[in-house]
Amino acid sequence: MLDFRVRTFLTVCRTLNYTRAAEELNITQPAVSQHIAYLEREYGTPLFTYQGRRLTLTKAGQVLRDALGTMAHDETLLHERIGALAAGEAVELRIGLTLTAGEYVVAAPLASYLAEHPDIHATVRSGGTRQLLEQLDAGLIDCAFVEGMFDKAAYAWDAFCTERLACVCAAGHRFAAPPRTVDDLLGERLIVREEGSGTRGVLDHALAARNLSLDAFADTLTVESLDIIKVFVAQDLGISFLYEAAVQREVAEGSLREVPLAGPPVQHDISFVRLRGSAFEAETKALFKTLVSQRRQL
Repeated sequence: MLDFRVRTFLTVCRTLNYTRAAEELNITQPAVSQHIAYLEREYGTPLFTYQGRRLTLTKAGQVLRDALGTMAHDETLLHERIGALAAGEAVELRIGLTLTAGEYVVAAPLASYLAEHPDIHATVRSGGTRQLLEQLDAGLIDCAFVEGMFDKAAYAWDAFCTERLACVCAAGHRFAAPPRTVDDLLGERLIVREEGSGTRGVLDHALAARNLSLDAFADTLTVESLDIIKVFVAQDLGISFLYEAAVQREVAEGSLREVPLAGPPVQHDISFVRLRGSAFEAETKALFKTLVSQRRQL
């Protein structure tokens, strides 16, 4: 059983606010300060510091957060597993999926896996890469499939597959001149996902590698829904960069057209991410291998 001061520490790590942590834990703010001070004395180093008026973790605090976060997750999972065994109930699996990974890459093999394992009760959460990693850190999910950028040193992860980001436009869209490179598209309106989404992060990274940014385009339109982006592009409101798996059907049906561009492709891994050092690593690794096998069979 984890020390109550550890739970205080992890809550402050998540909220980065002593007052908010006190409210969530239903204790006083001085009590929160005392708990953090105890841990700092225990480990002999500051765990938090202020940069201006903003509370941030020190490097030592980050190391402790990663280690204790995994321990807290494992303890929660142990309680659930032991309770399920005692009651003869199904095993819980809480999995996070970003939109592209969920709808177009992982959903089908995951459905096959769950059909073959009726003893598992799954909860599937959707969200952006950043949001799902926060839920993983907080112990709200056990693992996640994400297509965005993340700190690979902070998690255990495996590449599930590699997906290409395709430039698409309306079937009847007319360019001023046939585009050959990304630079030739700068006069267009670009429709993009919101900040924090995996697709947006990969696109930002790819543009930066070409010494470009979203500001280089004539106009941008931010849309949080992938399906709405596809409708807008089909209605010729602008062009977009979307994962090939997400637009395969529309391109085949003719409502969207892929714009072929010279140069290396924009591509990124769909990654299976979980907490580093978990006691359940063998179990989550087995899940990953099974889903890879299921995807190959579909």
